[in-house]
Amino acid sequence: MKHCENHGTDFLYKNLDMSLTVRSRQKSHLIDSWMVRRLAKWTLEITEPGDISELFEHELGVFIIGSEEMARLNYSSLKHEGATDVITLDYGEPASIPKCGPILGDLFICSTVAEENAKDYGTSCSHEVARYLIHGILHLRGYDDGKMATRKAMKQEENLLMSEALKHFHLSCLVKEPKTDRG
Repeated sequence: MKHCENHGTDFLYKNLDMSLTVRSRQKSHLIDSWMVRRLAKWTLEITEPGDISELFEHELGVFIIGSEEMARLNYSSLKHEGATDVITLDYGEPASIPKCGPILGDLFICSTVAEENAKDYGTSCSHEVARYLIHGILHLRGYDDGKMATRKAMKQEENLLMSEALKHFHLSCLVKEPKTDRG
C-alpha cells in the first residue's frame, strides 16, 4: 500500500497545515490529548493519497465524549438508538477513495463504549480509542463501511494502519486509567 512506504518514526507533519481541535467532554477517562493530536496528524499524513509535497489545510475536530452525549448524537445524526463507538461528520466534498485533502470534519469517540469493547475484544481502552480515531479518519478519506464489499476494504486498511501506529506510538498512553472518586 502506497501510504505506508517511506514512513518511519521520523515523520514530521511538515505537509500538514491544519486546525486540529481535541477535546475531552467526558469525565470517566483521562485522555492524553497530545497523543490524540499526534496520532490524528500521523494518520492524516500517512493516508494522504496525493502528492505529499502539497500543503493541505485540514480542519479536524476530535471529541472524546461519554455514552449519554454519544446516544443523543447517534440519534440526532443517524436516528440510531443508544451509544456507539465513533461517529464521523464529514463536511467536505464527496470524492473517490481515498479522498485527497483538505479534510474537513469532526470525530466523536465514546470512551465508555471503547472500554466496553476493549473487554469484549481483549484489547485496551487506549487501543480501541486509537482504532476509532483511525476509523473516523478513514471515513473522512471517503471509505465506507455501510456495505459488505466496502466494509472489508475499510477494515483491512484500518487493521494495516493500527499495525503501523503500534510501531510508532505508545498507544497504551492514549487513555489513562478510568477516573475514580477518591474520598
